[in-house]
Amino acid sequence: MELIADQLGFPEGPVVMGDGSVIVVEIAASRVSRCWSGKRETICEIGGGPNGAAIGPDGALYICNNGGMDAKTMSSAFGPEAQGRIERLDLTTGKVERVYDACDGVPLEGPNDIVFDADGRMWFTDLGKTFNGIRTASGLFTALPDGTSITAIDRRAVSYNGIGLCPNGNTVYVADTHQARLYSYARKVEAQRPNWVATAPGHVSFDSLAVTAAGNICVGTLREGGITTVTSEGETSFRSFDDRYVTNIAFGGEDMMDAYLTLSTTGRLVKVRWIEPGLRLNFNA
Repeated sequence: MELIADQLGFPEGPVVMGDGSVIVVEIAASRVSRCWSGKRETICEIGGGPNGAAIGPDGALYICNNGGMDAKTMSSAFGPEAQGRIERLDLTTGKVERVYDACDGVPLEGPNDIVFDADGRMWFTDLGKTFNGIRTASGLFTALPDGTSITAIDRRAVSYNGIGLCPNGNTVYVADTHQARLYSYARKVEAQRPNWVATAPGHVSFDSLAVTAAGNICVGTLREGGITTVTSEGETSFRSFDDRYVTNIAFGGEDMMDAYLTLSTTGRLVKVRWIEPGLRLNFNA
């Protein structure tokens, strides 16, 4: 296991760039950083709680911002300044623009993770918020990156977190945190019910995910700390790492077998060799 960067503020959302660096969001530090070879540079002090990120078709970084949270208690920030939103970060200038903060007049709660399909449409989850024992709504959304159209696919979820696309792009996978379940949806811009794929064994929770070239789904797994791999048939296997909150996995390298993991409670970004190549994302920079 190679250490790429440490002393990060609850890192998530790794994006492997074309030059070999890795961009991460730091929820507890409210910033976006670029990491490589033990070094870190700040791209933007974005504010709130940047939670997930992906390169869009225009080369900008699109960020799910949950509005802010306490990484120790996992409780959410509330108030006007804690509005959940989707933001666009120009990596050249550092300029941040708010793209969405509501859908059909209903405010976004805690946008969490994001992926772009081959048509350039974003798909993102909203985990909801937890405050004083109260849970707000969670769901799956799709939108155009120019801010002109956003659609709620499902507003009845328990706690949607990680999101990814199958190799042919026709299926959207989502991981439910509190249920430790993986669901799938057809890539349709219309309301629909989820299809159950698998449930992880043990007292664990699911976080973000990445898909391999063969179509296996690798999900960050909390409490026991590791990566749960789910086949398209629903079979599961587990690889442990030395952090209770292994929140994200992203693939890179020439052969796409370098796996970058965020070990969030210890503030580390690490690289390991995986047993199979990851699926290349539709857009990069």
